[in-house]
Amino acid sequence: MQKYVMENEELRVEIRSQGAELTSIRRKDTDTEYLWCADRKYWGWSSPVLFPLVGGLKDGAYTYQGKRYEMKQHGFARHQEFTLLSQDDHEIWFCLKDSEETRAVYPFAFCLKIGYRLEGSRLNVMWKVENTGSGDMYFSIGAHPAFMCPLDGRGEQTDYYLGFAADEISYQLIDPELHLEAAERYPLPLENGLHKLEKDRFAKDALIVEHGQTNCVWLADPERKPYVKVSFDAPLFGVWSPDCCEAPFICIEPWWGRCDAVGFDGTLEQREYGNHLEAGQEFRASYQIEICK
Repeated sequence: MQKYVMENEELRVEIRSQGAELTSIRRKDTDTEYLWCADRKYWGWSSPVLFPLVGGLKDGAYTYQGKRYEMKQHGFARHQEFTLLSQDDHEIWFCLKDSEETRAVYPFAFCLKIGYRLEGSRLNVMWKVENTGSGDMYFSIGAHPAFMCPLDGRGEQTDYYLGFAADEISYQLIDPELHLEAAERYPLPLENGLHKLEKDRFAKDALIVEHGQTNCVWLADPERKPYVKVSFDAPLFGVWSPDCCEAPFICIEPWWGRCDAVGFDGTLEQREYGNHLEAGQEFRASYQIEICK
């Protein structure tokens, strides 16, 4: 596993070759770290890329062309060693291709490219998924960045806010088996687009927000000043922190896919929010992390 560094006048970021995972976003003028450090006491990741699954499968398996395949939550890409494709001062790209190991659980030929580009106080995270096989391909992909909350040890998490570029937000929950509770939607209390974080807010795992309700989510400090923003054009996103251990971070997760809903009994092709590529086609998506001044 290798570690790579990019920096400009405002930010210094680190990425590791395992999972092509972003592991640090540090503001240079204050030396403040914004990304979670992957301490396994709470959660052993910083910003894994979820591929070819987002969330979990009903009974831990899916069916494709009459065959059953088992796969763990969020897929395998975060565990794989990526190859460096290119690097300059402000942009870097990695690649993961299918192998005998991946085809045992996911019978498709693919090339997953993950890129990062620095632009001032903003980091662009870019994905390209290419179907390199001769038939159709089905997949999900998602982000899982974890941001410090509280920031730099200031105050308690319950002093902080989630912000949304929307007047109203409704969310769904996940059941104990990590399936979407499809029937019930809950309004998230907002005041001027802000939701004050509560002690038990994530007692039932992630909040899942569907149907493109907003394209920007941020964290704000006790003075309600935003300090990190995540912008995206994803059809849905999750917000999560492990409730059981009062972890000092919040994940803001743009998704192109999600876990199976309670009662889902379809095939891989029928999974909600799944993506489809014909042979030779390429899927592109991106999101942006902005460090606010």
